[in-house]
Amino acid sequence: MPPDRSLILWKLSRSEHNLGLPQKRLLGHNHFVSDIAISTDGHFALSGSWDRSLRLWDLGQGTSTRQFVDHKKDVMSVAFSADNRQIVSGSRDKSLKLWNTLAHCKFTMQDEGHADWVSCVRFSPNIQNPIIVSCGWDKKVKTKTETPFPSTMLIPSPSLLTSPRVWPLIKACGVEVFRTLVGNLVKDTLLVWSLTNCKVRTDHSGHSGYLNSVTISPDGSLCASGGKDSKVMLWDLNEDKHLYTLENKDVINALCFSPNRYWLCAAVGPYIKIWDLEGKLVIDELCPEVVSQYSGRETEPPQCLCMSWSGDGQTLFAGYSDSVIRAWQVITSPSSS
Repeated sequence: MPPDRSLILWKLSRSEHNLGLPQKRLLGHNHFVSDIAISTDGHFALSGSWDRSLRLWDLGQGTSTRQFVDHKKDVMSVAFSADNRQIVSGSRDKSLKLWNTLAHCKFTMQDEGHADWVSCVRFSPNIQNPIIVSCGWDKKVKTKTETPFPSTMLIPSPSLLTSPRVWPLIKACGVEVFRTLVGNLVKDTLLVWSLTNCKVRTDHSGHSGYLNSVTISPDGSLCASGGKDSKVMLWDLNEDKHLYTLENKDVINALCFSPNRYWLCAAVGPYIKIWDLEGKLVIDELCPEVVSQYSGRETEPPQCLCMSWSGDGQTLFAGYSDSVIRAWQVITSPSSS
């Protein structure tokens, strides 16, 4: 996501000297690109930008096929649903928007939503429990004891938290109905909403500062959140409860689960911390060694800003503040195989 308003499509290789070669530059946005998501079939990409729009890209053709326009301020985060049929976006206008792939905005989540910037949105990968988790810069939330469900919340199927907030998509009669499940933090409390009466069902003590990132485990059962207060909090999405907190000493920039191991990765300043969640232990801490091109001496490492695992869980790609993408590979010792 370079600051030149473009996306770059890379071809990955097995070379030890160069793991990726740029293939195409995708142009269309008029401001910084803030987030990118790839469809599960690998054919399409979704981007969000400070130009207040989203774009859907055909990766085979290298062209933008749809532009999504409805946000009033910068789009900060975007995500595909597990079946690639729905799209969610979060913005500095304090709203989340649900779209179909035809670029039609089907619902705007704001009345019961965040009171400040929405920094990250994610769909659960579990199709049987289709929820959305979002986080933002807010410390207060306006709540209601009853929530109406107008006809505008019916979503036709197209062809193609300081708090976590969780939004479920409930399938019924061939349509999908959008309802609020988990509420926001009021100062340091996570509110969980009941679908039966739309009232607060559970509350948890939580974060004390704005959030930068939320991520959902591959099976959709866990959520991790992190941000300004340097804490990574783990939440049980099935039982709607806080599990435990992993302490740090720096701001959490990004989080991601391994696709095939019980690992959670956190971008903490220039470091990537990898936790084994079974033992709640840091099993590795990754930091690039950077040598100044002028002095030839080791210099201060760049900040890690974003991360994504390869599908086989063997390579962790990380983007840094020096405009470099670095690839970290998992090496399995013979004794562990």
